[in-house]
Amino acid sequence: MPRFSVIVPAYQVQAYLHECMASVLEQSFTDLELIAVDDCSPDACGAIIDEFATADPRVRAVHLKENVGLGRARNAGMRYATGDYLIFLDGDDTLTPDALRSIADRVKETGDPDVLVYDYARTFWSGETVRNVQAGQLTEDAPAPFRLDDRPGLLKVLMVVWNKAYRREFIAGEGFAFPPGFYEDTPWTSPVLMAAETIATLDRVCVHYRQRRRGNILGTVSNKHFDIFDQYDRVFAHLDAHPELAHWRPVLFHRMVDHLSAVFLKRDRLPHGSRALFLRKARAHYVRYRVRAADVPSENRLPENRLSENRLRHTLVRLGSHRAYRTLWAAVRIQRGVTRLTGALARTLRTAALRLHYKIQLRLPVRADQAVFTSHGGRGHGCNPGALESAFRTYAPDVRTAWIARPEFHHTIPTATRRLTPGTAAYWTALARSKYLVNNADFDRRLVKRPGQVLVQTQHGTPLKHMGLDLQERPAVARGTDFTSLLRGADQWDYCLSANRHSTLVWERVFPSGYTTLEYGQPRNDRFQQAGSAEVARLRENLGIPEGAVAVLYAPTHRDYRRAQRTALDLERVLRQLGPRFVLLARAHHAYGAPLARSGGRLIDVSDHPSIESLCLASDALITDYSSLMFDYAGLDRPIVIHADDWEAYEAARGTYFDLRAFPPGAVARNEDELIDIFATGHWRGSRSTQLRSAFRDRFCPYDDGHAAERVVRHVVLGETSGLPAVVPLAGRRPAPSAADQSPSAPLASVPTPAGQAPCL
Repeated sequence: MPRFSVIVPAYQVQAYLHECMASVLEQSFTDLELIAVDDCSPDACGAIIDEFATADPRVRAVHLKENVGLGRARNAGMRYATGDYLIFLDGDDTLTPDALRSIADRVKETGDPDVLVYDYARTFWSGETVRNVQAGQLTEDAPAPFRLDDRPGLLKVLMVVWNKAYRREFIAGEGFAFPPGFYEDTPWTSPVLMAAETIATLDRVCVHYRQRRRGNILGTVSNKHFDIFDQYDRVFAHLDAHPELAHWRPVLFHRMVDHLSAVFLKRDRLPHGSRALFLRKARAHYVRYRVRAADVPSENRLPENRLSENRLRHTLVRLGSHRAYRTLWAAVRIQRGVTRLTGALARTLRTAALRLHYKIQLRLPVRADQAVFTSHGGRGHGCNPGALESAFRTYAPDVRTAWIARPEFHHTIPTATRRLTPGTAAYWTALARSKYLVNNADFDRRLVKRPGQVLVQTQHGTPLKHMGLDLQERPAVARGTDFTSLLRGADQWDYCLSANRHSTLVWERVFPSGYTTLEYGQPRNDRFQQAGSAEVARLRENLGIPEGAVAVLYAPTHRDYRRAQRTALDLERVLRQLGPRFVLLARAHHAYGAPLARSGGRLIDVSDHPSIESLCLASDALITDYSSLMFDYAGLDRPIVIHADDWEAYEAARGTYFDLRAFPPGAVARNEDELIDIFATGHWRGSRSTQLRSAFRDRFCPYDDGHAAERVVRHVVLGETSGLPAVVPLAGRRPAPSAADQSPSAPLASVPTPAGQAPCL
């Protein structure tokens, strides 16, 4: 008997059915049966199902003799199900990779609940993916399993059948079945959740809910949308038959009103001649099932900012008059328009006042004792500007420092440093009157560089990918970059920092201007030479890394040729293969603004951690693809593994300055199995990897000896061009030790090697 019976009804989805069924059969969890129901579809759905059934014995093909609709097609599939749990998937949707394994693990962890609710994301034909806005209801922090009375907010999640796994014996025992007609999920979802003795949640996107441009059943103009009234009659009949559920009536009444109004207001559903009749029936249902607003539990009440719209919807259904609704809605729009106009006028006046303020400040003297810093367009204190800001306070204490950051990053700024918010009067004052301006990107394009001001461009890493003017030949990556403006910005630089000869040659060619290059090393990497074992231990403890564990930092870079974040590795599988002593720190590129993974067990998402330097110090090895982080991490002299699974695509889209595979900082894997094999065989920290890292350090880390920031401050601020700290040779450096190297634990356990794989170096 399989663990899961996945039931897929299919009707006129031939363009999507192959992808749907493949997403089930290619799951890493294989203990399943796939029951595909051809609902007498006039297209090729039946043939596609038969092809899969021939190729895979886990597929059962069910062909119905007549079209019965989505609900009854699911019923037909349930009759053949033998699995412990039922999972429903529409023929144009897909399971995400490893969804079934996550579901299986959560079901086991929570003691085989009656229902497990998991998350979904809408995937649009344009390529955009948007997670369910009610994802917060699926938190796993609360006790589990539970009953619906303990977590009533679950009813806020979209009323669909395919975001849940149902224990088959529970469904059969309660006699649940789908009714005919449109909106068949409505009388299934709520009663099932109310009847379940045990419910659990899984805070993970397991289904991609396809938003088709055309052809969606519910987006079809038809009188079948009147089926919604019968479905809500079934919902309230269920409540009447179970008096113990009467306290749910107010919640479901308000859900009904919202649903009816949504169907009416969507122009792609009701035929024009049927709209008045729909409103009359909606009003009748309102009267029949009406409850007092005060009876709605507080957990299900709307926030204040949505109350006006909700009241309008209820007015529409209660009165059954579209004319009254339009009148009220017009009044609301007028009110909102006045509010917007008032706000726009206030913003215009504020902008004018700030411009005048900036012009006045530009006429006042430059303050030689002030310096302003920022990083990555207003993010937190860090990177090279952060290291220099700290060095200013150490080596030039007479210079007062300020840091520009958006309010959500102010907590990262040292207490001794003044906080500035972009766009404020204090911000413009600092830009106009501070002598030293330090950034790793571009300042505000409205900045007027004054005589007497010194602008230091720190950059933010050694370049592997093409930068600056080299992007002129790659318009897909440049995306409308104004190269004239780019050069105008470079003309404001007085100094440009460089970590090595390679960087110097690139910067001076792709940002040609009159600045002075300071080939002193990366200030942000000074910490790697200055930190000790105690700081490493403290950082690991704060991150929750167990004592004796081997922490591997996984930090992939941005892909210019993809719309969304790409998770190239199955991180949970990698961890299982590496063994219990390994911990994985997953760091998403900041450009995506979303985590790379969900933290749990030995997988820790550190995408929001404010300091990449701290993460490097806390880890024992780095896995990356083409991120410039590898150049910094090499200075720590710890193992680096390159996962180059799409090098050709990356190089073709972005362009690179050298072939990383020919001159890597360590072992190179071309796919996930090779990556696992590199760890299994010990090549990640072997002699060959050490040799590669040594050559890489020689070329790219000649000045990262812990004194880069000091050299910059003494040159730029104190005017010292000689007598600067001599560069410590590589052989004489003592970077912060890896915790794994210091651990008294037994040698690393072996990792199973995938069959047929050989390490790639």
